[in-house]
Amino acid sequence: MSHTTWKRVLWQRQPYPDNYIPPDSFLASLRRNPSFTPYTYWPLVLSCCPITQHLGTIFIFVAVFVRLQERSLDARLLLWISVACFLVGYLVWEVLDYSSPSRGPLTRSSLLKSSLLFFLTLMSLAPVLKTLTAATSSDSIWALSACQFLMNTLLADYGYAKSGPQRRLSSVLSMNAAISSSVVLASRLPDDLSVFSLVLFAVQLFALFPMLRHRFGAVPPILQVALTVSISALSFALTMSLSPFVAALTSAIYVTVNVVAPGILVWAQRYKKQAVPLYSFP
Repeated sequence: MSHTTWKRVLWQRQPYPDNYIPPDSFLASLRRNPSFTPYTYWPLVLSCCPITQHLGTIFIFVAVFVRLQERSLDARLLLWISVACFLVGYLVWEVLDYSSPSRGPLTRSSLLKSSLLFFLTLMSLAPVLKTLTAATSSDSIWALSACQFLMNTLLADYGYAKSGPQRRLSSVLSMNAAISSSVVLASRLPDDLSVFSLVLFAVQLFALFPMLRHRFGAVPPILQVALTVSISALSFALTMSLSPFVAALTSAIYVTVNVVAPGILVWAQRYKKQAVPLYSFP
């Protein structure tokens, strides 16, 4: 073999084969994880808060449905709670959107008209929804609802939007799955008022609250954590009175999502391997 110095050029004829690589420079230009930014624990915990909030809304809805079915919760009380939550959510939305110049009396008037129209439409459809699944067995309803809530959880958009909610196909499918599950569960309730109250409550949890949650990226992290803890505590209290086992399972899910999973990700990133060769030509 000639002792001529090998050069990384193609235009010069050299006494080396085309696949020759000098032993002393083999993989010398290899860089591992050149664009990788290590995760830290507490930002990951904060990023998992929307997931816990979403799971908490599902557990709250299921607990409310069980109470309505067992007649331990008055449908009129749930209706007033839904109206109060709507007003509080609207006020929070206005506070977060106060600096936007596009909002005005005309938008608020249109929102009020749309809300009243939806309220009256849902009230008129309550008798129809009550008989929607009359010919279906309860076991099929429970299985269908569980699958739809699972789809709702997997397709939900857990990100933040500083300029408003981002309408993506996955988030729309997620909302439709939750509302569909809520409707089929409401059809198993004993009276029209219960059906109307539960569906109205479901619309607020699975359609309006996610829109409000998208705006929480601009609030201080302490408020985000406080909201997460409040929703988790409320869902635990509602499920605890129904079944201690379900309450324990709910708490285990919260701890896994918000505490254990971020720690596992931080621990596992040490095994991340991504090799990118960086070539430099003379």
